[in-house]
Amino acid sequence: MTRRLFIFGLGYSGLEIARLAKAQGWSVAGTCTTDEKARRLRAEGIEAHAFDGTAPLSAQSFGEASHAVCTVAPGTAGDPALRTCRALLGRARWLGYLSTTGVYGDHDGAWVDETTPTLATQPRSLQRLAAEQGWRDVASESGAALHIFRLPGIYGPGRSTLDRVADGTARRIDKPGQFFSRIHVTDLAASTLKAMDCVQGTEIWNVADDLPAANADVIAYGCELLGRPVPPAIPWEDAAPAMTPMARSFYAESRRVRNDKLKRELGVVLRYPTYREGLKAIAEAGV
Repeated sequence: MTRRLFIFGLGYSGLEIARLAKAQGWSVAGTCTTDEKARRLRAEGIEAHAFDGTAPLSAQSFGEASHAVCTVAPGTAGDPALRTCRALLGRARWLGYLSTTGVYGDHDGAWVDETTPTLATQPRSLQRLAAEQGWRDVASESGAALHIFRLPGIYGPGRSTLDRVADGTARRIDKPGQFFSRIHVTDLAASTLKAMDCVQGTEIWNVADDLPAANADVIAYGCELLGRPVPPAIPWEDAAPAMTPMARSFYAESRRVRNDKLKRELGVVLRYPTYREGLKAIAEAGV
């Protein structure tokens, strides 16, 4: 029997998961924000439904989904899937929630793993923690397995440092001791599909690559790949006043994310173990 996956949020990550699941024989459905996008997705074989989070989906739309994944960011009103489709979620036997490594908060460049206490202070990370608990509650009520994927910065074709290098907006900000972790969208999707075979219990996975690095180093490598001059490093003290509050908030925290559990317990082998392999593949593909 064909397995059915329902994805709340067929955006950048959700579509990558959908396409990989479809290639592996799953029946895939999900939500997007507009009717026009829903029509485009249906044309490529993905059963898409417009959903703005203000009203529940129909039971017919959700269908007999055995697995459900949510990629939608919560807002001040909470997680839209939990808020409007809780009864439908109770029908699935496996639930997946894409969260953020921001829930760990600032660790001054130290390594964090799935056992590290959550020290979130940023509003968006606190919203994610609340959503994680909401998904735990649903899983507890229904008896479904729950897998929470804590993600760092997601990059891939059409969404990477190379885009900023190419359009001349890349800035190398020098903040000593600052580390960011990343994951290629292809590895995110593959890790999610691996976890979907586990249908018992609650698990947390850090889905990150092997090499946390400063953004300045990543930009320098991107310039090398595209044959562009490397922009000079700008000291943090000089750069910060001109940055948006959102941009400054990312530099307020520094941590390195361990992925040992992902590789040890799920057997994930990263296609792009560092930003170097990931960016090189994007550059060679011309995307």
